[in-house]
Amino acid sequence: MPSSSVSEKILSFEEARHLIEKHASRVHPCGKELIELVDGVGLILAEPILADRNLPPFPRATRDGYAIHAADLEHVPAVLHIVGEVKAGAEDAVNVRSGEAAAIMTGAPVPSGADAVVMLEHTSRNAERVEINKAAAAGDNIVPAGAEAKRGERLLSPGARLDHATIAVAASVGKSSLLVYSKPRVAVLATGDELVDIDVPPPPNRIRNSNSYSLAAQIQAAGGEPVLLPIAPDDPERLRELIADGLEADLLLLAGGVSMGKYDLVEQVLAELQAEFIFTGTKIQPGKPIVFGRVAFGAGTLARDDYKYFFGLPGNPVSTMVTFELFVRPLLEALAGMSPRKLVFLRARLKSEIRTKLGLKRFLPAVLSGEFEQAEVELIRWQGSGDIAAMARANCYIVIPPDREQIEAGEWMPILMR
Repeated sequence: MPSSSVSEKILSFEEARHLIEKHASRVHPCGKELIELVDGVGLILAEPILADRNLPPFPRATRDGYAIHAADLEHVPAVLHIVGEVKAGAEDAVNVRSGEAAAIMTGAPVPSGADAVVMLEHTSRNAERVEINKAAAAGDNIVPAGAEAKRGERLLSPGARLDHATIAVAASVGKSSLLVYSKPRVAVLATGDELVDIDVPPPPNRIRNSNSYSLAAQIQAAGGEPVLLPIAPDDPERLRELIADGLEADLLLLAGGVSMGKYDLVEQVLAELQAEFIFTGTKIQPGKPIVFGRVAFGAGTLARDDYKYFFGLPGNPVSTMVTFELFVRPLLEALAGMSPRKLVFLRARLKSEIRTKLGLKRFLPAVLSGEFEQAEVELIRWQGSGDIAAMARANCYIVIPPDREQIEAGEWMPILMR
């Protein structure tokens, strides 16, 4: 079946992104496994994490100072008698009565009878007495028992990506091991006679295959396990074999061969495999000719569990990287078990004027610089979507709407971090 028989379905960026998010909501994670807590970074939680006791388990001081009765400070300065000292981890052996105070450290349990903590800098001590120079209200500088969570309350839900903060939560409730979702296997198939393996000296007019390796890095960062297939030549039979191998994985990414050239064979071969093409392009730059679809396997009609998704990504390296982040990542994260999230752009002031063409939403490599709140963004000088050296110097993309032809320096621009 010739590739021209595939009906063109070219969408706006927003339409394409929302459509992928819709399909991502229908996929299932690829299994579960038990791992040690220390090995959890980057994986997706597959079980709820509950508080095993009230957090904090006792009224906790948030400042170094003195535990007191707030009513004793109706008139300041006030002089109170020191009856003891409470440090973090101490058992409550001190009882504070009216007219008394107990020295207390940050994180320590507030002693019985006290209802506020006065910060150390508002006090002066003389032997067993302390003069307090600032009034306090009941509850000042104290976190009540159970204020952060009650026993049995859910702290983390399945679908959370594990990072330093979520691992700290799991550790705080005594979870030395966690149930996580297994990483989805993502097949990567670079196509084209112009490609050679990276350890082969390329002859004139041929290039090394960088796309498989950039995609492998992006797959790992998104929570997947890359499976690198051999380079597919511009030969329909061999391409069909390798695509079939790729469809054994949980997701297939093809790099190259999705444009309109004579030897762009990917859509032709996928059509012969009875693929459903959900869309065949988006109105963006770089990455306009991206293809998204699915292939049925087994008997019966398409249902939730009997098809595999694929992406045909443009072969130019920058286009490949950009389209992965914009379109592949949400589906891959869903296969990894992650809760869905919307794409959010940040904003920064434009450092230099931009002139461009109308009609496409553009995601152009840029550098975000400045310090503290004074962020500026500027386009990288690049030679088009094959310029991987420029991409390596960029740390974000400037997002240019399709209806803007000239943008002045100083305007606030949406950016997407790389």
